[in-house]
Amino acid sequence: MSFLAPLFFLGLLTAGLPVVFHLIRRTTRERTPFSSLMFLAPTPPRLTQRSRLEHLLLLFLRCLAIALLGFGFARPFMKRAMAPPPNANAHRVLVLVDTSASMRRAGVWAEARHQVDSILQGASLLDQFALYTFDRQTKSLVGFNEWNAMPAGERAALASRKLAEQAPGWAGTQLGSALIQAAEVLAEPIGKSQASSGRIEVITDLQEGSHLEQLQGYEWPKGIEVAVHTVRGRNANNASLQLVSDEVDSDANKANDTRVRISNSPGSKREQFKVGWRNSDAGFVGQPVDVYVPAGQSRVVGLPIAPGIAADRIALEGDDEDFDNVVFAKPPEPIQLSVLYIGNDDPGNPRQGLYFLKRAFQETRRQTVEVVAAHPGEGITQAQLQGATICFVGSPVSNETAAALHDQVTAGKTVLAIPSGTGMESTLGKLLGTGSLAYQPIRPSNYAMLGELDFRHPLFAPFADPRYSDFTKIHFWAYSRLDPSGIPNARVLARFDSGDPALIEVPTGSGRVLILTSGWQPDSSQLALSSKFVPLLYSLLETSGAPSPLPAQYRIGDVVPLGPLTGSSSVTRTVRLPGGGQQNLDSAQTNFLETAVPGIYTVSAGGPAKTFVVNLDPSESRTSPIAVEELERLGVPMAQTASKVAADENRKVRFQNVELENRQKMWRWFIIGTILVLIIESWFGGRAARRVSPVASPAPG
Repeated sequence: MSFLAPLFFLGLLTAGLPVVFHLIRRTTRERTPFSSLMFLAPTPPRLTQRSRLEHLLLLFLRCLAIALLGFGFARPFMKRAMAPPPNANAHRVLVLVDTSASMRRAGVWAEARHQVDSILQGASLLDQFALYTFDRQTKSLVGFNEWNAMPAGERAALASRKLAEQAPGWAGTQLGSALIQAAEVLAEPIGKSQASSGRIEVITDLQEGSHLEQLQGYEWPKGIEVAVHTVRGRNANNASLQLVSDEVDSDANKANDTRVRISNSPGSKREQFKVGWRNSDAGFVGQPVDVYVPAGQSRVVGLPIAPGIAADRIALEGDDEDFDNVVFAKPPEPIQLSVLYIGNDDPGNPRQGLYFLKRAFQETRRQTVEVVAAHPGEGITQAQLQGATICFVGSPVSNETAAALHDQVTAGKTVLAIPSGTGMESTLGKLLGTGSLAYQPIRPSNYAMLGELDFRHPLFAPFADPRYSDFTKIHFWAYSRLDPSGIPNARVLARFDSGDPALIEVPTGSGRVLILTSGWQPDSSQLALSSKFVPLLYSLLETSGAPSPLPAQYRIGDVVPLGPLTGSSSVTRTVRLPGGGQQNLDSAQTNFLETAVPGIYTVSAGGPAKTFVVNLDPSESRTSPIAVEELERLGVPMAQTASKVAADENRKVRFQNVELENRQKMWRWFIIGTILVLIIESWFGGRAARRVSPVASPAPG
């Protein structure tokens, strides 16, 4: 028997009151007749020290009534064992272990393995376990099927052995993506049945650079909860080094400096560092730079490299954690692009289009664009046509040149034709592969403006923002009127306010022909003098298949585009890795995927070798821990702690006890018993009172 309110048993202490009342009597019950007492002083009778209980049955009934009343208020009930829910002990647990670069800190990986072993040792025979690792990608080490196929006594040892073969890599932390993938794995049924619950046990350092963005708005499957086991490094001090993107610097003296950012973690006790060039893991090459960086702040430093010194990396000294203290740096190789202009223009005449075209493309550290001018009357070589990224045709050309241009367009080139004068009908027809294309020169009474542009087209997409989409300030003094309905597959990208086409795109084979009905020279329009001219030309260059400048650096796990191979299809690429190994790529592979180690990679394919730099993700250096509540804020169903679980269990037991007591209502029988005992006690009490002798009358004097 159990009691819902056992504190009422304190009322049983009152059961001793009848005993006390029976023992303490100030007067005797016996009376003796006597003569007049008027001449005597009243004195109470003396009781002997030996007290004895009288009417034991009456005393017992009174004590019993108080005891029954206390039992009734304590609300007794007969307790029953709580029935466990079906499959209560069948859990699917997915252990997710962080192997990102920040886990390379001292003591972190050892603590993570210890956490995994503790979880595996606490597994029951009914539990199904899976072991996954994650950094930028999520990888399965032991799946649920593999766990179930192993003998029960060897499962934990298998998972521990698989984890012992792993080590933290250099990639960034994509915790949000890993949690979503783990939830989807748990949501998939195994065989014909599915466990009633799923749990993700995450072992991570939960640092600020964990990338939780993907968790926003994610709808978690029902029955899945997440428990986070946070591991901490031995050292709170961590300073990091990142390569700053090389931008065009107006200061010529600093144009060749390599800029790096030194960031110091909050709470760090170190503030003095040295930064300098190295060509290996040995000491600095040249004189390092002393840098003072307070905790929680960062500094950008430009490091010049002396001529004749071979150095390929920048190192930071004075930090406790060295996993992010080296960045590799190499000046990017500029991309060489060629633009072919076919026309009769004089390059030095500021009234003609070639003059502005040559000055629109500026040489930068990342890209060099060469404008090659060719006269229509001179022979245009096949090498010039093949080497050009885009061809501009501003004058009529011979049939042979037009046919060669048409072949290049069919193969994938882009040709921009400007029928600003007369005699271009045959050239346009040859370029498009149709008959002669007629057009009519128009000179508006005042000027024409661009009234309609297709900003959905990639050519005008950079101008889609309302801040840059206003082309009405560009005035056109003359243009050529064309009827696009007579051109197969023609698409009008821009129109004048009169409705006449200003720019027409005609797909031809794998390439395209663009027809600009007005020139950009001052005699035809204000286009060359507007702020839209240069961005429009670069947009035209990009949409014509020009390779984008390679970034100064890639991050661990990035895909590096290598471009198609030119020449024989039997040529293979060889990528020399930073560790000294190499990887061969066949001619069909145009991307390199194995950027798993920071360093300088060299690609060779029979010709001049090209290099690219791979560095650590800067977010991995943000090692300050974040609170677990941040995951709850993003909607992650966090598992309850042990105290919360115990509290919930106690709450469930209490609710079950209340329900049982309400059903049984045993207190009513104790109240009824109390009433019956009081009735019997009253009957015995009255009978005992009648037994007391009556008071005798005094004798007559």
